Amino acid sequence: MANEDDIPKGERRRHELTTVLILLEEILLNHQINMVLISFIITLIGPETRKRKRLDRVGISPVLDTIPAHVKHLDRLVRVTDRACVDNLRMDRNTFGRLCRILRDRVGLIDQKFVTVEEQVAMFLCVLSHHTKARIVGFRFMRSSQTVSKYIHTVLRGLLTLHNLFLVKPTPIDEACSDRRWNWFQGCLGALDGTYINVRVPVADAPRYRNRKGQITTNTLAVCDPHLRFTYILPGWEGSAGDSRILRDAVSSPIGLKVPKGCYYLCDNAYANAEGFMTPYKGVRYHLKEWGPGRQAPQNPEELFNLRHTKARNVIERSFAVLKMRWGILRSASFYPIEVQTGLIIACFLLHNYIRGEMVVDPIEAELSNEANDEEEIEADTANSEHISSVEPSTAWTKKRDDLARAMWAERTAM
Repeated sequence: MANEDDIPKGERRRHELTTVLILLEEILLNHQINMVLISFIITLIGPETRKRKRLDRVGISPVLDTIPAHVKHLDRLVRVTDRACVDNLRMDRNTFGRLCRILRDRVGLIDQKFVTVEEQVAMFLCVLSHHTKARIVGFRFMRSSQTVSKYIHTVLRGLLTLHNLFLVKPTPIDEACSDRRWNWFQGCLGALDGTYINVRVPVADAPRYRNRKGQITTNTLAVCDPHLRFTYILPGWEGSAGDSRILRDAVSSPIGLKVPKGCYYLCDNAYANAEGFMTPYKGVRYHLKEWGPGRQAPQNPEELFNLRHTKARNVIERSFAVLKMRWGILRSASFYPIEVQTGLIIACFLLHNYIRGEMVVDPIEAELSNEANDEEEIEADTANSEHISSVEPSTAWTKKRDDLARAMWAERTAM
């Protein structure tokens, strides 16, 4: 017979419980109920029952135990200093709080059992800001990668429904404009251009997404106003698609880019000089680096027009620079399917507008320049006006550009 000390503790415990239960059954069958004995049995069984219940909750206990750590980490991100919040989430604490409130009120995001709306949004912004994988974000927030991925898609869907709220309504330049870069371009709505954004696609689709530089990208058309806020975006085109082709598609689409008659956008020479789209003179100095210190001053109306055109149109280049400095996910191919990548690109544009509208000083733009931000809001209603429906060069539009160039030259020579 085996020594009692050699029997494992768990096995010995089960044997004792079995013996007690058999004794209880015999007592009940013989109707000899002893209250003292029953109390003793309950005392023996109780701890084992409570232990079994704890084992049933083993999936919940770790979550409950880590809640203080979750709260502490989120507090360090969004409730301690604006500097930490801007560095990690690209917006200050007040801006972050208002964004969460918008997503609660307008989209319907709610606090889950263990994940608040603030934590859901913070995880999403960390992915956009630093282009980190879900498992890395999960490690920082002490969540599983599945949880992070779930709320990334939840917040993304909510943001995409807010495009009408975050996209800025274009306002034409009028006679009262005091900005020297824009006061010559009355009726101008802003600047237009395309930008390449790296994406990851299946091998079979790679040739369609390879641009002229050999990179796998999507060609995104965007329009911005003089305050670096986007008024229109069209992502999803393959990198091999030409800028003019994308613009024609945007203008002809029923829900595409609307250019009221008499208004126009400033474009580069990748587009046609057509009604609604004013380009510089070809074969004439244009880029800002060609007009730097020590360079020859404009010698004719065409050169002067190109100089002023590039100074104004440079706003779209600055917008792209600020956008890509703000969101790291736009600087390299992300790890999601192309449909999700397209949605993330739109979200970056929308959040860029939101931040510029809510923060008095954009810290990302401050890294590019020390110029002050002019965030004056101007309202204009052009919804009922007639719009341009095609992009075709015309003699009348070329004459309009020539007349503007001669007026600039005449004003300059008269000074």
